[in-house]
Amino acid sequence: MRKIYLDNASTTFPKPKEVAEAVYCYMTQVGSNISRGGYDSAYRTEETVYETRQNLADLFNASDCKNVIFTKNITESLNIILKGFLQPGDHVLVSSMEHNAVMRPLVQLQMKNISFTRILCGFDGTLDTADLEKYLQPNTRLVVMTHASNVCGTVLPIEKVGRFCRRHNLKFVVDTAQTAGVWQIDMQKMNIDALAFTGHKGLLGPQGIGGFILHEDMIEKIEPLISGGTGSISHTEEIPHFMPDRFEAGTMNLPGIIGLNAGLKWLKQTTCTSIRQHELMLTQYFLDGIASINNENIFVAGRQDISQRTGVVSLQIKNREMAQTAYELDDKFGIMTRVGLHCAPSAHKTLGTYPKGTVRFSFGWWNTKEDVEAAVNALEFLTRK
Repeated sequence: MRKIYLDNASTTFPKPKEVAEAVYCYMTQVGSNISRGGYDSAYRTEETVYETRQNLADLFNASDCKNVIFTKNITESLNIILKGFLQPGDHVLVSSMEHNAVMRPLVQLQMKNISFTRILCGFDGTLDTADLEKYLQPNTRLVVMTHASNVCGTVLPIEKVGRFCRRHNLKFVVDTAQTAGVWQIDMQKMNIDALAFTGHKGLLGPQGIGGFILHEDMIEKIEPLISGGTGSISHTEEIPHFMPDRFEAGTMNLPGIIGLNAGLKWLKQTTCTSIRQHELMLTQYFLDGIASINNENIFVAGRQDISQRTGVVSLQIKNREMAQTAYELDDKFGIMTRVGLHCAPSAHKTLGTYPKGTVRFSFGWWNTKEDVEAAVNALEFLTRK
């Protein structure tokens, strides 16, 4: 049976061959650490890490590549930013479409007298920026928001939110897990103070590598969550104040960074625009296919068209268990999806799909119309049973 991978919102697959080749070359021919070895291969690895920072700064139009920090994933990045910046008595604005990578740290911070207000999005996941003013409090310091929902693909208006933050002297943190590498993101134009990214989705790198990028005036305002050896100023036991060392204690995931760099180079050649257009073409084809089934038991969560959305489609089959549906899609048809609440209960409550959850189909660069047709035919069969 031919396997069809439709879970790209979780991690893109396959990766460009250049990514695996770069990781393999490093592991078998180089292997050096950085900021520790006084020899040529260590210096060459350091140059590659610097190049990766620069490629990320270019992609997001960051002001300085030294402010690109590597972590193991976007969840760690968001924890560092939120827990390092917020102080007792602070208030945060957040959308109702957030992933638990945002919500769990905020709920945890409530124990330190840090509060948040959830801005209710529409039934299709959209955010009306006209509503923002009424949620402001005198102690509001920060807005944190996903760029696009991992459940239904709805894109939030972060450029408008960024302007709102500037008018009210608020810091703006953006979770780009679902859009980096697919949508154009400009930190300066969108007034983003801290951008969190992950490497294994749209940036086409391996799992276990992510990071964040800070605006210059955020650096001293965030207390590092992790401290230790950096290979620099080793004569002191104090945390370095300069970047990127301030936030990069310990040995980094160098194979991951090198694989991510290869993914970024491939992405630059292929272009975000081409990838987005391809994924949305498949999304429209899928939505049209579902509509053609004409089965009232199929409910598509979120937007019903491809305007302001990513290539993610979540649906419920009202007369079936979601886990059973996902199992049969794989077992009988070879179609791999994600099922459940997708680590985003708040989004599901907004969309009206809580607590049952959804089966999520997410399309990538290597998917084809034939893959979509197979998924539609499988759904037609399962809903007819």
